[in-house]
Amino acid sequence: DGVTGVQTCALPISTVPPMEGAVQACHQLQEAGFDLVCVSALDARFEAARLHNLRSLDFPIERVIATGNRETERSPKADVVEELRPVAFVDDYLPYFRGIPDSVHKALVLRAPNGSPNTGPEMSLAKSTHQDLPDFTRHWLER
Repeated sequence: DGVTGVQTCALPISTVPPMEGAVQACHQLQEAGFDLVCVSALDARFEAARLHNLRSLDFPIERVIATGNRETERSPKADVVEELRPVAFVDDYLPYFRGIPDSVHKALVLRAPNGSPNTGPEMSLAKSTHQDLPDFTRHWLER
């Protein structure tokens, strides 16, 4: 992705509204010259549906890559991220940072503290942490 970023998402299905500010944050990144790709741990059969849902919610995402959700020590998204070579990988699930190359900025969007996997020693895998996608976007565009 050269000068592009990857927005990975556990983004909503079409009946669930997007998180507050997420659509606008994605548009800001796109307007700044970043291509956004949704790398999702869905089964491949849901890839087209996810893309349709994102577009219907007005996310400026032209590509969805479904990786499946196999249980391994390495993120099911790691191979795709290595192939894309993005400048940033944004996710809200800390275990998905396992195996992502150090050359990629790994930005963790936090979840609610109760029951979150986003705690413990693996927090060191994230290069930055953010309350939400708009917070990441401000951080990224101000750097």
